[in-house]
Amino acid sequence: MFYGVFSFRPTPFPPSVNGFMIALTEAVNEALLSLAVKRRYLMNPKFFSLPKERQLQIINAGFRVFGNNTYKKSPMSEIAAEGGISKSLLFHYFQNKKDLYLYLWKTCAEETIDEMTRSGCYEQKDLFSTLDSGMQAKLRLMKRYPGIARFAIRAFYEKDPKVCEDIQQSMQQYLAAHARKKLAALDPDDFIPGIDLEMMYKEMYWASEGYLYEQLQDGTLDPEEMERSFRKLLTFWKTVYLRKKSHPAADASKEV
Repeated sequence: MFYGVFSFRPTPFPPSVNGFMIALTEAVNEALLSLAVKRRYLMNPKFFSLPKERQLQIINAGFRVFGNNTYKKSPMSEIAAEGGISKSLLFHYFQNKKDLYLYLWKTCAEETIDEMTRSGCYEQKDLFSTLDSGMQAKLRLMKRYPGIARFAIRAFYEKDPKVCEDIQQSMQQYLAAHARKKLAALDPDDFIPGIDLEMMYKEMYWASEGYLYEQLQDGTLDPEEMERSFRKLLTFWKTVYLRKKSHPAADASKEV
């Protein structure tokens, strides 16, 4: 939670959610939660007996290392060293690299959902208010977990067969249904006459994806810069897509 700015994917797009951390819709969050519920990884519950500070240190180390490298080229030894434990102890808590990777994915999903719920973004009725609330929630999350955004984006692009299928399957069953749900909830009267709402969604996605990909290639994910860019996009989209409100005085003069 991150990237572009949101990651609903209207049909008929294939399942791919490389905008997760700035993804601001229920589709992504519930899709990620499906992985958390299915628990497609094994871990030693003794990990949770560690002090909270040490758990956080290990989690952030995992986010950073996996976020800066492909899955294959992410060394567990580096995660262990940065996490303040030995490599053997890291394997004591997580059976293998995949288990740690999927645990981090689960953590990423749950922390994002919790933050967005606390922010009340699911209670918003207006599309752009929802996007704005979600953005604020996820930017706060990025500040608490400096590497979480890059990890999330990298995970969505990851092609390694050891983890790719798990991640994609965790989203596939949710995306199309929730995209349709979001589209159905929009009031056409809020937007310019004759607009194709599905195409509007697609344009927003394409703009978000292009921005995220650029950030990933540059190696820069600055929360403050992303917020500024996102606000510019929000302003632009409102200008382009929202119906212009008429002024009562002007309407009265037309009637005369």
